[in-house]
Amino acid sequence: MIKKIYNLLKIIRKLSVSGAVEVIDQIKPLPKIIKLVFFIFSLGSNIKTEKVEKSSGEKLCTALQGMGTTFIKLGQFLATRPDIIGNETAKNLEKLQDKLPAFDTRYAKEIIKNEIGERSSRDIISIDEPVAAASIAQVHFAKVKIKNNEKELAIKILRPNIHKIVNEELDALMFLAYLIENLFKKTKRLKLVEVIFLLKEITNVEMDLRFEAAAASELYENTKKDNFIKVPKIYWNLTSKQTLALDKVDSISIRDLDSLKKANIDLKKLSRNLIQLFLKQAVRDGFFHADMHQGNLFVDVQGNIIPIDFGIMGRLDKKNKKYLAEILFGFIQRDYNKVAHVHFLAGLVPANTSKDELAQALRSIGEPIFGQSVKDISGGNLLAQLFDITEKFNMQTQTQLLLLQKTMVSVEGVARSLDPEANIWEISRPILEEWIKKEKGPEAKIKETINISKEVLEKIPDLPNVMDKANIALQMLAEGKLNLYVDGSKNIELEELKMKNMRNNIIIISLGVVIGLFIVF
Repeated sequence: MIKKIYNLLKIIRKLSVSGAVEVIDQIKPLPKIIKLVFFIFSLGSNIKTEKVEKSSGEKLCTALQGMGTTFIKLGQFLATRPDIIGNETAKNLEKLQDKLPAFDTRYAKEIIKNEIGERSSRDIISIDEPVAAASIAQVHFAKVKIKNNEKELAIKILRPNIHKIVNEELDALMFLAYLIENLFKKTKRLKLVEVIFLLKEITNVEMDLRFEAAAASELYENTKKDNFIKVPKIYWNLTSKQTLALDKVDSISIRDLDSLKKANIDLKKLSRNLIQLFLKQAVRDGFFHADMHQGNLFVDVQGNIIPIDFGIMGRLDKKNKKYLAEILFGFIQRDYNKVAHVHFLAGLVPANTSKDELAQALRSIGEPIFGQSVKDISGGNLLAQLFDITEKFNMQTQTQLLLLQKTMVSVEGVARSLDPEANIWEISRPILEEWIKKEKGPEAKIKETINISKEVLEKIPDLPNVMDKANIALQMLAEGKLNLYVDGSKNIELEELKMKNMRNNIIIISLGVVIGLFIVF
């Protein structure tokens, strides 16, 4: 309890002296009482004001970077939530540099040995100094003996004690968010507790490198028959919770245009391949690399795209894949009534929404796109319009679709750097046409009918039991013993209950201290 309060005060102090609160107040004005609390906690610090003129978003990036791992991750997560912080700030936070000084290679070698065991570590011939160091982990190149052959691998290693540090800081941040939401009811709409809770879940997955290895392995399996992409292979015997071993990327960064040209890589073709490969991942597989910025994309001498860093991945279920493809294809066909209809089928808008008004709003987004090259299309403006429509028609915000939109903007940006004249809509058309044909053609309908029939036949022997259970459920419902509206998000409820107890304990302790002081003095 005492430690949790200490961590909370430490987080408030860190926020106070970093300059982050001042920047947040410029973006979204804070209540005076909150500013006063942070001002009190900043007393005695030497806050340096930079002479260089920067935007609010750039200042926020600098402040978050200065506060370390947890806040860098918070900034990266908020960059995917323009619905909370606005498009301009989200765009600035995308530039947040996830770089920290490297830790000593001696510790890296110890971690590898402890994680993979003495036997597997004997196969490692040598480990170089770190080639990249981020907030969660760093990467070393290593020479490894595999089946009597020497091979060069890249080994990603978690920072020592990072799991404990990040979770303690996130718990403190979540409690601070809880206090703010309870003191200032207007902030509840921002869902601050939910945001921090979701960040905690995502970061804990990221801090177990076996999940990243599994994501890379799944992407490898999905794309191994595709042309123009080469996902690095995972080496599971050298992979654990704190270590991840994969093929060393022997290639050129996609941002190094001069080197790509010297290697005779066709940049227009590369731009086209990048867009189409991303769409295949999204609409065909429903599983996509969700961090496709220039730093995570490389190209080999054959022109194959090599993605790295599989910590942030997106997933769409069959229903969302179908609606996504039909919405995009509807835009390409300029059939806005169809796009609006799909929004209703997907349950993205309330049933009482005017379909004609929605179609008109969608037309206002789609029409300016046609006849323009990627260089003339602003992804930020398109997103801003989409979120305006989301607010106007009370659409439900879906995290996976926000992640997809953010990734589409990143891919579009990389494509633009390779070929300013590329038209993302024309490039997308063949992929979407092929997918829709596959999903809606005669073969697909026959396959769906067979699957439904198979499911029905499998369930026939259990039909009497199902009917009995249904009768019992109806009886319980009639007697008021069954609640159909129980919220499934038990984990976040448990966290909120813990924070409520913590708040009550703090109040009791504070009252005890005050009473004690009155008795003594």
